Amino acid sequence: MLLIGVAGTELTAQEREWLQHDAVAGVMLFKRNFASRQQIAALSAAIREAAPRPQLICVDQEGGRVQRFREGFTDLPPLQQLGLGYARDPQAALAAAEQHAWLMASEVRASGVDLSFAPVVDLGHGNRAIGDRAFSDDPQVVAAFTAAYVRGMHSAGMAATLKHFPGHGSVLEDTHVDTAIDPRGLDELQARDLVPFVAGIAAGADAVMMAHVIYPQVAPEPAGYSRRWVQDILRGQLGFRGVVFSDDIGMAASFSAGGVKARVDAHLDAGCDVVLVCHPELVDDALQAMQHRTSNTAALLGLIGRGALGWDGLLADARHGDTRTRFLESSGRTV
Repeated sequence: MLLIGVAGTELTAQEREWLQHDAVAGVMLFKRNFASRQQIAALSAAIREAAPRPQLICVDQEGGRVQRFREGFTDLPPLQQLGLGYARDPQAALAAAEQHAWLMASEVRASGVDLSFAPVVDLGHGNRAIGDRAFSDDPQVVAAFTAAYVRGMHSAGMAATLKHFPGHGSVLEDTHVDTAIDPRGLDELQARDLVPFVAGIAAGADAVMMAHVIYPQVAPEPAGYSRRWVQDILRGQLGFRGVVFSDDIGMAASFSAGGVKARVDAHLDAGCDVVLVCHPELVDDALQAMQHRTSNTAALLGLIGRGALGWDGLLADARHGDTRTRFLESSGRTV
């Protein structure tokens, strides 16, 4: 199954045609797709109307520099800011993480979007792509935040996605533009980077997004299209039974698999349930790659929202106003 990107703030005729394809599971939204709350709600409705089956509509709304929807949405701090408060008051910091998660998820759902890919549970070791998106460099601290964040998302009725398995934070390279190789063995990864994923799975996380990082002591290929990582370790050893997403196959670190068809095949053959094709110019080739494959939407049905209140309903909910005020005041932001 494919999660595709579209070009702008309204669907084109070609994009409506793509949504008719059996292999399209949904749409990934970006800053380029956002103009206002009303517009993003209309685009979400148009996506559902254009498709003959339920569509999963997703976004990265983490807070900080990775917040695709801005105007009319709460200005959320990066996760690192929450992590910095842990040393002063662990209980308050974890409560703030739960509020952050609820606030983010409730506003995204009010816009007709099902899923924000969150939380980032990579360790904070200065990776160029992760940076302040990570809670902390301490695995146990990140594990505690992971469980709190999953609870907060679930309380807003949104599924939680742990990313980027088995850990993108301990290499320097940004896999959007570079190949990233982590030379450590499985024992060290299990003692550190996998700890937050174990906590998140125990907390009931619904999905995992794979990293494009190579861990040559464990498997020769990037984790996202490695049966060793997806099937043997994530499914087998960790017992994860939720949905496995690839990261975007338009990222440079995925090119080692070959062309678009080879990338789609490699990720699905390794055990990913959904492949992200975020660049519209790659969608036609990705759909061609699915021509002789069986599509299965059943795994995704549990991630699709059950109908949000919409913004009028959310703004009328006292919990939204109270949570927003408390959270913004505690994080030093303007209400």
